[in-house]
Amino acid sequence: MVGASVHDVMTKDVAAVRLHTPYREIVRILQERKISALPVLDDDGKLTGVVSEADLLDKTSGEERPTGPLSGLRRRSHRGPKATGLTAGAIMTAPAITVNAAASVAAAARIMARRGVKRLPVVDDQGRLVGIVSRRDLLRLYLRSDDEIREEIQRDVFMRVLWADPENIDIKVHDGVVTLTGMLEQRSAIPVAERLSHAVGGVVDVDNQLTYRIDDTKGRPAFRSAE
Repeated sequence: MVGASVHDVMTKDVAAVRLHTPYREIVRILQERKISALPVLDDDGKLTGVVSEADLLDKTSGEERPTGPLSGLRRRSHRGPKATGLTAGAIMTAPAITVNAAASVAAAARIMARRGVKRLPVVDDQGRLVGIVSRRDLLRLYLRSDDEIREEIQRDVFMRVLWADPENIDIKVHDGVVTLTGMLEQRSAIPVAERLSHAVGGVVDVDNQLTYRIDDTKGRPAFRSAE
């Protein structure tokens, strides 16, 4: 499949707590796992919120933080019990900002940037926690070698989708920048090749120098790929 999804890069071994998990147990898990936040699940295993180091510090200070990137979005659950602050449900931030496992890496990056968060719990279509994705996970794509990127573009874009003869196409990749030269059968396939190449994990930019044999954009059906 062209383009990486959140499922491809997320961490699947995710520590989580329940609504009734005690404060000190939350602290212990955070320290043991060397993480700064934990998803909070209800009794059915569905994600209900996130409890972070900041939430724990709010409890010890006895004050709500008035500012911050999420100050306008935060809603505290279980405000009554918060005076005692004994459980995750009492101090968590809810609802959690999440992403679906099938979403693209680009979509996850947009959510992180728009909401000002460094990680996102990953849920399935039923709202159950299946993983977590961080900024580091997304950036890992850009550590792929140029050879890996070239091989994927040749295999998944030109051979599998466009049915192009690899002998007619030259793909060069340098520091993630892809240069496409050669000839495709149909003119309408050229923008498809550029779009799908851009979607491959690790691609920084695409220099599209492809030419065509037949102009099928004037009064003829547009190119239909194998997608």
